[in-house]
Amino acid sequence: MPPDGRRRSSAAIILLSILLHLLATASAASAVLGIDIGTEYIKAALVKPGIPLDIVLTKDSKRKEAAVIAFKPLKSQSSSSSSSTFPERLYGGDALAVSARFPGDVYSNLKPLLGLTVAGNSAVTHFASWHPGLKIVESKDRGTVSFRSQSFEDIEEPFTVEELLGMELQNIRANAEAFAGKDSYIRDVVISIPVFYTAEEKRAIEAAAELAGLRLLALTSDGLSIGLNYATSRTFPVVKEGVKPEYHLIYDMGAGSTTATVLRFQGKNVKDVGKFNKTIQEVQVIGVGWDKSLGGDAFNAVILEDMISKFVETPRLKTLGTNITHIKQDGRTVAKLWKEAERMRQVLSANTETSASFEGLFEEDVNFKYKLSRTEFERFTARYRDQVRDPITRAMSAAKLDLSDIESIILHGGAVRTPFVQKELEIAAGSSDKVRTNVNSDEAAVFGAAFKAAGISPSFRVKEIRASDSAGHAVGVSWLLDGKEKQQRLFQPTSHVGAEKQVPFRVTQDFTFDLYQQVTIRGDASKDVPVAKVQTQNLTASVKDLTEKFGCSVADISTSFSIRLSPLNGLPEATRGSVSCEVVDTKKGDFVDNVKGLFGFGSGSKKGDQEPLVDGSNTDTTSRVSAETTSTVSGSVALEPKPTDTKSTDKTKEKKKIETIYIGFTTNVTGLPQISSLEMQRMKDRMSSFDASDRSRKLREEALNTLEGYTYKARDLLGDEGFIAASTEKQRSEIEEKFKAASDWLYGDGADASREELKSRLKGLRDVVDPISKRKEEALKRPGDVKMLKESLEQTKGLIMMVKEQSEKVEKAAKASSSSAAADAMSTLTTSSVVDEDFAGLDDDPSSASIASTSTTSIPEAPLYSSEDLADLSRTHESVQRWLDEKLVEQAKLSPSEDPVILTSDLATKSKELNKVVMDVLQKKMQVPPKVKSSSKSKTSKTKTSKKSKTTSSSSISSTSIPTTSHTAESDVSAATEMPGGKDHVEAEIKGEIKDEL
Repeated sequence: MPPDGRRRSSAAIILLSILLHLLATASAASAVLGIDIGTEYIKAALVKPGIPLDIVLTKDSKRKEAAVIAFKPLKSQSSSSSSSTFPERLYGGDALAVSARFPGDVYSNLKPLLGLTVAGNSAVTHFASWHPGLKIVESKDRGTVSFRSQSFEDIEEPFTVEELLGMELQNIRANAEAFAGKDSYIRDVVISIPVFYTAEEKRAIEAAAELAGLRLLALTSDGLSIGLNYATSRTFPVVKEGVKPEYHLIYDMGAGSTTATVLRFQGKNVKDVGKFNKTIQEVQVIGVGWDKSLGGDAFNAVILEDMISKFVETPRLKTLGTNITHIKQDGRTVAKLWKEAERMRQVLSANTETSASFEGLFEEDVNFKYKLSRTEFERFTARYRDQVRDPITRAMSAAKLDLSDIESIILHGGAVRTPFVQKELEIAAGSSDKVRTNVNSDEAAVFGAAFKAAGISPSFRVKEIRASDSAGHAVGVSWLLDGKEKQQRLFQPTSHVGAEKQVPFRVTQDFTFDLYQQVTIRGDASKDVPVAKVQTQNLTASVKDLTEKFGCSVADISTSFSIRLSPLNGLPEATRGSVSCEVVDTKKGDFVDNVKGLFGFGSGSKKGDQEPLVDGSNTDTTSRVSAETTSTVSGSVALEPKPTDTKSTDKTKEKKKIETIYIGFTTNVTGLPQISSLEMQRMKDRMSSFDASDRSRKLREEALNTLEGYTYKARDLLGDEGFIAASTEKQRSEIEEKFKAASDWLYGDGADASREELKSRLKGLRDVVDPISKRKEEALKRPGDVKMLKESLEQTKGLIMMVKEQSEKVEKAAKASSSSAAADAMSTLTTSSVVDEDFAGLDDDPSSASIASTSTTSIPEAPLYSSEDLADLSRTHESVQRWLDEKLVEQAKLSPSEDPVILTSDLATKSKELNKVVMDVLQKKMQVPPKVKSSSKSKTSKTKTSKKSKTTSSSSISSTSIPTTSHTAESDVSAATEMPGGKDHVEAEIKGEIKDEL
């Protein structure tokens, strides 16, 4: 077992590794996403460290993705869940491009179908009339809208709207992770939705987000999202006396619906850290209005109707006996006409007229041309003029404001660019100055959603803006009391999300109550849509405990529930329930009360024990009494006791308190049946199968592209001179035949070949071409590499000669130094023996003695290179030279079309072997220490010695001043690396010096 210190160190390293991993994971997961789900387009904005706030680009580098998904059918077989191959999924523009070819598998404009049942729903009928190619069916056990794909067998489960929308969100998430960078993981999201969404539609959005692997932080209304984006770059006045908040109206007309939202913007001073205050911005929704049927699609439908009516009047269709019903039932024809109708509407926003041409429409030999002017278009849409102003009227009524109180009408949405719409808004506002386009009409909502996501996430610090959304629909509660149904409205449509209310119930037995939304159908008509059912579990038992244990009367027991609008989705939810009653509490003072009484703080202390304070004594006493009151639960209300006899309070104190018992309850979702856990898992598994099939398809396409590119490369190689020289005529003929066969196969049966078959074909071609290509590359590189190796051999040979010469010089110098040292030693002994004995007791100057000794001593130079170094150099040089000579002879005997015996990799290995030995020898110069001057050593000596020790000291200094070869190489190398440029710089200088000497 390792020592304790080592074990602690290992544990610390493990903890540090875990911490770094968690930090890296937190950094990767800190990105948040804002998504604006529109009827026609889906937009996303990303907030990530290093990416403050930016639009997520599509794979085509566009700033918005068409809200369309398509299944491209397989050519060979139908798909099923049991098959490993699924149809190819196309998104956005790619899906729209195949809408005319596969009208039964292109799913667009799905947003209006969320949370709707098929039976008896006019919205579903209207959708089906303009998408005749799609096969709409009821989902199993729920009755909601589903689609049966033509790319799958009939036994395959149909695709729900939630599943298709989940695939679109999954694609958006993949684009965001690619946009954020490598290894990015995005999960948290805020989704912007219309304010009129009911519980069913909101739950469908939540299910789609779950299928896409996203964690929903919140749902926010489009109007509030746009207001948040408007407030991020502005500061509003603090509401004081004489200062009013700003009111703005957001008018948002998209492809499927139109909403008007009245917002209040104001500054507010709130308490900050310590004694400081800060100013924040507030954005509140105070009124909303909407029209679910007014939008760009309604205008497209007007153009489409005129197109069909004129198309059936053409001579060719009259000959065929085709009527309007025949055209509307043909999926391909309607898809083509719808696409052009939308384009023409957008063109008419900036031009006075436009046209469209069709070839092969309805029948292969039928052509059709259509023209439309802005005047005609506005005449067709005249019935929508009054509807343009209706949402504004409703929003202003809900906000209890007049248009004169509004600072501006802020436009948002693509359809708001329609000229007659802007005219109607100017008429409603009374002036064109109030109608403004001071936000990005396409991206303001998604930017606001992303800003809210960053504000919710703890990973970001943003401008403090307190946003309050509205419920959109009134919320109520209903329950049975004595066999009669009771109802109570809890929240208004303008109530803020997150608001909470205490609702009393005169019920003392377990019961059930329902939460519902009051949804407007058309005009002022509305219906109650159930949201949740709450069932109590222990109410009866809790009432019994209050009566038996605390003596409560049943008539005095009150039951209440806390109900709030969820901050997540704005739907009502029960957060807490309780039963309570007021009782008299009689108990003796405990130890704490006795201690309080001892110091005069207890409520039971005698009247004369302590005089009350003059200032504020009543308030202080009341607060203390309140502090002393007790209850069985936190948050219960205590009542101040009435004055009693002081003598009786010494023994018993009497006071009232509220006894509270919390109620257990369960909440069940009501309304449309929810997607079961098994059904949700089945859809997730099918989406995973789609993902695996897409990955396999991508790899197959890569293999196909590689094989196709290789065939083109082979054609170029057959005409290359180097390739011709490295191959024989027979080999080139074989290659040409194989590549021709491969090319024919690719454009024939190989178009549907599997990835494994494509890889096998590619390997067969490579086995023939790669050896020749390698010979060509070797013949091209070999002369230069051989030349470089020969130059290295010549330099090494010169280095060997230099080492030999230097070793001989060092040997001669060492012999001369030994003779000189012996002579100096004899002279020193003679001088010291003739010193006068009268001065024997005096000390000599150590510096003078040292100078005398060193001036006559010669230091021999240490040898730079050893005999082993010389032997290594010679042995390696001879080995490499011999190998090169032999291989050159063998290579000269071969033709260019034969495999070479000298490879560039072998030349590189030999060159590396030679360089290693040379560098080891050259480093010796780096490892030799600098010459030490003997005078510097003697000058530092200040020890007084006797005359006898003087001679010993002098000889000792001389001997230690001679450098030896035992100097450690590690210190020299480390010293060299500390020099400017480091070790490599020193080596380069040494090689340069040696080269100059050679």
